[in-house]
Amino acid sequence: MKKEGFLLKNIVKTALPLMLGAFILYWVYRDFDFTRTGEALLHDMRWDWMGLSLLFGVLSHVVRALRWGQMLEPLGVHPRTSRLVDAIYVSYAASLVVPRIGEVTRCGMLARGDGVPFSQSLGTVVTERLVDTLCILLIAGGTLALELPVFLTFFHQTGTKIPSLLHLLSSPWFYVSLFSVVGVLVLAVWLVRMFSFYERVRGVVLDVWQGILSLRRVRHVPLYLTYTGLLWACYFLHFYLTFHCFSFTEGLGLQAGLVMFVAGTFAVIVPTPNGAGPWHFAVITMMMLYGVSDADAALFALIVHGTQTLLVILLGLWGWLHDAHFSASRPS
Repeated sequence: MKKEGFLLKNIVKTALPLMLGAFILYWVYRDFDFTRTGEALLHDMRWDWMGLSLLFGVLSHVVRALRWGQMLEPLGVHPRTSRLVDAIYVSYAASLVVPRIGEVTRCGMLARGDGVPFSQSLGTVVTERLVDTLCILLIAGGTLALELPVFLTFFHQTGTKIPSLLHLLSSPWFYVSLFSVVGVLVLAVWLVRMFSFYERVRGVVLDVWQGILSLRRVRHVPLYLTYTGLLWACYFLHFYLTFHCFSFTEGLGLQAGLVMFVAGTFAVIVPTPNGAGPWHFAVITMMMLYGVSDADAALFALIVHGTQTLLVILLGLWGWLHDAHFSASRPS
């Protein structure tokens, strides 16, 4: 019975994010002409700009690995940089199957290959996420100040600011937002339960806390801050450069890019594979506010998200195979 219950839980944890993402994608693309996608890929899209965008996507993983290594150093462990990069690659690919499982996956890879205590490396990941949360809040705050009217219009059109309850209930975008919020709440409950389980394991909480405090003992703080700045610059360029892939978005400026980048970053908090569904919804809606037609905005989101997700899959496969090869070649 316990095994059946455990299996059922895992199925639910995998199926619910997929169903949520599929529902939102269906709602957003229910009237979309998918024949345009093939034509755009073959004739309209500029692959040189897409290639440059993907390069920054790869660099973002490398920079994250280098920054992670700095946080592991005070714990007395020094994994190879290539193993850290492989672990990052695999973690993002794993999160496509079960959202947020990648954090556990990369810590498990280090524990298996380099003997890094799982709980301590998990603590560094918790700190890493706190630092990234602060960064995106700062970016969002600056972007909000620059483009406040755009955000207010977005909230109005999605049913966040409306004159009547009747209008709220008749807004399809409100239901998309509602399901996204529910998904985030489910994720929060799962995380609380996960850490409650860890608290029942003797010594784990202390190890996690040591990992969290590793930030205080980082030896090269300026380098850590540089890595953090480079990481978010890579994330932004990974997204913004795709504007130049299409004629209908190449005229959008940096401010528009920041607005959609912030909206998309918050959208991927919703526990769906790589933010599929909520990310499309946020980017399409914001793009339409800058004068891009709904059909063109939907095409942009579909191709960009699909290409970036394919990159995550390929990097994950590379990381897994490279790490497996290295582990097999190590002397016993």
